[in-house]
Amino acid sequence: MIFLSVSVFLLIIYVWLILYYKKAWNKVPDFEIYQKVDELSLPFISVIIAARNEEKNIGSCVRSILNQTYPSAKFELIITDDHSTDKTVEAIHSFKDERIRVLHLSDFAEGRELNSHKKKSIETAIGFAKGEMIVTTDADCIAQKRWLETLGNFYSKESPVFVAMPVKFENPKITDSFFTRFFKVFQSLDFMSLQGITAASVSKKNFAMCNGANLAYSKEVFFEVDGFKNIDHLASGDDMLLMQKIQKRYPNETVFLKSKEVIVSTKPAENLKEFFNQRIRWASKTNSYTNKKIILVLLLVYCLNAWLLLLGIVSIFNLNVFYLFIISLLLKTFVELLFLFPVARFFGNQQQLPWFLPSQPFHIIYTVIAGWLGKFGSYQWKGRKVK
Repeated sequence: MIFLSVSVFLLIIYVWLILYYKKAWNKVPDFEIYQKVDELSLPFISVIIAARNEEKNIGSCVRSILNQTYPSAKFELIITDDHSTDKTVEAIHSFKDERIRVLHLSDFAEGRELNSHKKKSIETAIGFAKGEMIVTTDADCIAQKRWLETLGNFYSKESPVFVAMPVKFENPKITDSFFTRFFKVFQSLDFMSLQGITAASVSKKNFAMCNGANLAYSKEVFFEVDGFKNIDHLASGDDMLLMQKIQKRYPNETVFLKSKEVIVSTKPAENLKEFFNQRIRWASKTNSYTNKKIILVLLLVYCLNAWLLLLGIVSIFNLNVFYLFIISLLLKTFVELLFLFPVARFFGNQQQLPWFLPSQPFHIIYTVIAGWLGKFGSYQWKGRKVK
């Protein structure tokens, strides 16, 4: 009886939450440029990248930014090299473009013990930025040609101070093995869900999530809230924790830009070790959330997945619990698919949805492990061990 009661209790709340997110996602307006803003009214944009040992990726990333349709006189690219030991800097210098500026974190953090090199890299770059708008992305990301044009027009028309934007994982290659393809699609589906929840929560002023691979915010407001002060001791959180600081002062000017033109693509993890380190890093900042709604939602998600894992284990020995486990798993999958259908359509990844049900057991297991280690463990990131 206890198994049935707990399952029903958790699933009722979870189903309501996912349907709430689905409704919110559908209400987020799609932004399109119907009439371009006069060039003189467009903001000067400083695109900032913190890079460490990105020799293989930085060239494609920089090229995608330099090829923007945004007026070339209206943006700059500042890259802070975080003690790279490969040819990242050489790859950047090969472009010989006057819009690019390279900073070296070693020139600004010498003798200081840092736990968040990325925050320090971004903060350093902002100190040199000429733009009224700061845009951050990652060195392994690819931006679409109208990324800055769409953002600049949106900024001029709506005057937001913080803009979260969509990110997606690159699709698997045809040459990938079955396991590699499944692993990449699994990550893509999981990440799409997070992106859908991001848009929904921001639009509802819950401010649950955003991703530093595609963010924009006012430079003036960044300094107004003292930047990363009081959160700079945390390795992660250059995105969500900054968002929390800004939304406290500007709740109505913190928005999600829902436009296919601003989707930035990034690479999925190549192996399980890299994947778990990434997800543990994301989970590690949970203790610093100040919004109780976020904590309650994360607690619900963790408890449901932990409970399903327990049901799965007990069902090996108990046939009645096995039936309960299967019904609970199918209900969870069904309601998540209802939410994921429109999100996948937005990202153009509907073909990945048949993989969703087979990926459920792996999603449950990783959520439980990463959530636990994010709170009590440590992880490796960019060759560094982080607590």
